[in-house]
Amino acid sequence: MEKTDQKIIVKFKNVPRQYVNSIRRISISEVPTCTIDDVVMLENSSVMHDEAIAHRLGLIPLRTELNKFIFSSDCDCNNTLGCTKCRVLLILNAESIDKTRVVTSGELISDSEYVKPVSNEIPIIVLAPGQKLKFEAYARLGIGKDHAKWQPTSVAVVKDGENSDESILILETTGALSAEEVLKSALNIINKKLDDFGKLIKSLESSVPPAR
Repeated sequence: MEKTDQKIIVKFKNVPRQYVNSIRRISISEVPTCTIDDVVMLENSSVMHDEAIAHRLGLIPLRTELNKFIFSSDCDCNNTLGCTKCRVLLILNAESIDKTRVVTSGELISDSEYVKPVSNEIPIIVLAPGQKLKFEAYARLGIGKDHAKWQPTSVAVVKDGENSDESILILETTGALSAEEVLKSALNIINKKLDDFGKLIKSLESSVPPAR
């Protein structure tokens, strides 16, 4: 019905409402994105605590190319901070010299061309003259089921259509993924779940001895 980079509206006809709602739920909780998860603070002379800055950084949506990285749990690097296959390093080195200024997401330098802030205008902190902020931030793939900062959607709604056999799905994203990418990923996840469930049922049926 409607599609932009960050919003998609899809009408389903003769599709069970439960299936459409499952797409909505999976779009929120199981479609992965890349988000800052660890911060190594090297210098912070601002008035804000390290933990508060780290929390803000985790809420900055990062544009994600899902096929370029793997989950840390699936990586064999055995490194606490990960490797280039399972994490992205973002560095910030900011200082205020002679006047108060706002440090924004555009000052984050990523070591990967595939993961960058969706906007350069997101404020991180205000630095007064003489204050500095320097850190290394590590972003990883994760899902909203583990923490809300990994949710790719800001809006995920199922509405009734004009007819009783119609459902309307509305998805709006944070910008980390396009709305179409979120929808396709959710469909792939739910279809895999259904396939796995079907295989489980068949294996159970084959293991049950025939009735006498």
